[in-house]
Amino acid sequence: MKLSPRDAPRFFAKPDPGLTGVLIYGADAMRVALKRQELIKALVGPQGEEEMRLTRIPASDLRKDPAQLADAIRAQSFFPGPRVAFVEDATDAVAKAITPALDDWAEGDATVVITAGSLTPRSSLRKYFEARKNAYAVGIYDDPPTAAEIEAELRKAGLGDIGPAAMTDLKGLATALDPGDLRQTIEKLALYKLGDPAPLSPADVLACAPSSTEAEMDDVLHATAEGQPAALGPLLSRLEAQGAQPVGLCIAATRHFRTLHLAASDPEGPARGIARARPPVHFKVRDRMIRQAQAWGAHRLEKALELLIDTDLQLRSSSKAPQAALVERTLIRLAHFPRG
Repeated sequence: MKLSPRDAPRFFAKPDPGLTGVLIYGADAMRVALKRQELIKALVGPQGEEEMRLTRIPASDLRKDPAQLADAIRAQSFFPGPRVAFVEDATDAVAKAITPALDDWAEGDATVVITAGSLTPRSSLRKYFEARKNAYAVGIYDDPPTAAEIEAELRKAGLGDIGPAAMTDLKGLATALDPGDLRQTIEKLALYKLGDPAPLSPADVLACAPSSTEAEMDDVLHATAEGQPAALGPLLSRLEAQGAQPVGLCIAATRHFRTLHLAASDPEGPARGIARARPPVHFKVRDRMIRQAQAWGAHRLEKALELLIDTDLQLRSSSKAPQAALVERTLIRLAHFPRG
């Protein structure tokens, strides 16, 4: 069966018992790995690997020994409890070694967890998992975490009392950080608040946020939207030095301009449109973004989004053009767009 992005967080936190298998695929290996770790921990518990109830199989090994997965599915541990056979970095090339083992799966066998990179709808692995009633195919995309996912991470870290302004800041931070960095930030917040009964505040979030990457990225987005091409060069150089990825910057820019388009298109005016944006726009930049939306107008923002989407497609294609240069050129073009 195909699992929707809306239902995936609930499933990863508490997977259905007695599943044949789960295929987790996506372009971002870090996001896929984090979801795989969460799922396996939920299936076998924190001691599963130590109790030999988890078997890891690199997909490349299945090409040499296709029976390896079937053996792992049926193998018994000395310790009681559910078992998992994990196949890492699978492709359609090993589908013929995977599907027969799953066809012979019986109740009491290990659940099979498979990770893969990007898979098209024509992928034989995707089709197989989506067609089975007792298995799931889950696509992991580059979207920022939802509010529910952020709240789940906060609960895991033992943070339950979150002020509304702090949650707004965390949602904003989630759009600028990859999931691993966001999780580390939340863990740092839990240590920072250890023994402190006061609700989590924006000051706490600021104290634990990673360096200045988020602020630098915001500066780039605002300089672009406000027509300041001369400011972009130094800002982009600093971002690159901090390790910001071109794809992440393009995603952030697209999200920023989508919010502006939402505001500019709102029948009740840009201020009302910004107020309706999800995730919420931080109060400190709300007025600034209202002015940007008013200056651009809905029609010009549509053209800007077309350019950003074309750039995103180029970044994800097999083009050998330098990615940082592609994004820089796009942002400079946007900064020169006529507004008003």
